[in-house]
This record gives sequence, C-alpha cells and structure tokens, in this order.
Amino acid sequence: PFRTKLGPEGESALVEFLHRHAVGWVILAGYMRVVKEPLLSAFANRIVNIHPSLLPAFKGLRAWEQALAAGVPETGCTVHFVNRDVDAGEIIARQRVPVLAGDTPETLHARIQAAEHELYPAALAKVLRRAAE
Repeated sequence: PFRTKLGPEGESALVEFLHRHAVGWVILAGYMRVVKEPLLSAFANRIVNIHPSLLPAFKGLRAWEQALAAGVPETGCTVHFVNRDVDAGEIIARQRVPVLAGDTPETLHARIQAAEHELYPAALAKVLRRAAE
C-alpha cells in the first residue's frame, strides 16, 4: 500500500510489520527513500545501506552521473549505517571502481553494480559477525 513516499503512518506501519516478524536488522538495497522516524529509532544502528559512490562524495540520487559530470578518475560504492542525514552514516566498507575513458552513465553504473554485488554481502557478514560477538 505504500509505493512512494512513506509518511508517518507508513513508517509506523512498516515498524509494526518488522517487529511483528521479529526482524533484527534492516538491510536496504534500492530503497530510494529517506529513512525517518520511527524506523530510525526502532532499528538504531541496525539499518545498513549501499550507495553507488565513495561516500562522502556524490550523495543522493544518480551518484554515478554525478561522478561522470565531476570528471573524477574513480568512484565506487559504499556500505554504511543509516542515520538522519542522507548517505552520511558511519562507513562500513568501500570498493573503488575506475572511471574509464568513454564511460557512459550506463557503463559506469553497471561496473558499480558489479562491485556492489561483491562488497555488500562481505560487508554485511562482517557487521553481523561483529554484532553477534
């Protein structure tokens, strides 16, 4: 029922659903929404996201296009904890991806996604292992 922005009612319903199903961690991938209260408080330090840039560079949407426009020699992806500020939580892990001559937004994004598929599972395993200790 909540396909676009989640207002306070949607956020509360999401938290209730997650608690009802005994969810311990919230792992985001392609969520494309700003996480707000009460989800932030309900899962404090237990919400993880992956972002297609080497944070803190190129926060927000379409980060690979931002990197191309800036003319940087490399970009990448970052796994981070989610906090109140967009793409600003504590960094867990990063993986670099070179920007190649002739790159288009599509080719660069594809290489970043390949790096994300390697980085995210490894970073999550590390975080969850640490949490279990």
